Amino acid sequence: TIPISDADSSINTGILAYMQTIDLWGRSSNLLVELPYAWGNTKGILAGEPARRDFAGFADLGLTLTVNLLGAPSMTLEDFLELRADPHPILGASLKVVAPTGSYYDDRLINVGANRWATRAQLGSIIPLKPTWLLEISASAWFFGDDDDFLPGKRVQNPIFAGQANLIKRFRPGFWASLDISVFGGGQQTIGGGKLSDSQRNVKIGGTIVIPFRGRHAIKIGYANGTVTRYGNDFDQFLVTYQKIL
Repeated sequence: TIPISDADSSINTGILAYMQTIDLWGRSSNLLVELPYAWGNTKGILAGEPARRDFAGFADLGLTLTVNLLGAPSMTLEDFLELRADPHPILGASLKVVAPTGSYYDDRLINVGANRWATRAQLGSIIPLKPTWLLEISASAWFFGDDDDFLPGKRVQNPIFAGQANLIKRFRPGFWASLDISVFGGGQQTIGGGKLSDSQRNVKIGGTIVIPFRGRHAIKIGYANGTVTRYGNDFDQFLVTYQKIL
């Protein structure tokens, strides 16, 4: 259905993000706004001929609301420090909405923006194993709107379901590292009325470390690898993030 084969992409993404902690119905909550900018290229075979697409532009705007349902009411600084010293189980939920605001050309197969709405619902828990060892587990589902302007024909995608686990070691406040694994599946697409055989049943593993400095600053470094890939997401992913607490 999509006349591209042997595709290989190199994609760089910078994300400007702002997170605000809020009190929502007496529960500790976060509101996160993300604006990505992506640039890179895709090479492959298009209709039997070598082709290349260079792209750059803003990707779709994301808005995420996270609410701690159990174990983390709105707290004073003293309460928060007490929780860090003696952690207990926390249950939270989040809802992320991605709006079709990114760069999109309906005469191109490869674009930065997706030209469709997307929503992720997620439920997660933090389980203390020891005071400095935590286990995070979560389950989530992505739901997608339709891209009516996709070049080969209307693009419809089934939900993608995912599970994730992170084993976290805390060294001191703000300084931690984790081992991460995620499993996800689904996402079969229908393009121009034809169903693709592209359902995903994939596994990726990785690691993350966060290093604080100068009180309110931190650097996050991460790596992920698609270890089991039935379709899509066969990648090596590197992440470097700078964070500042205002």
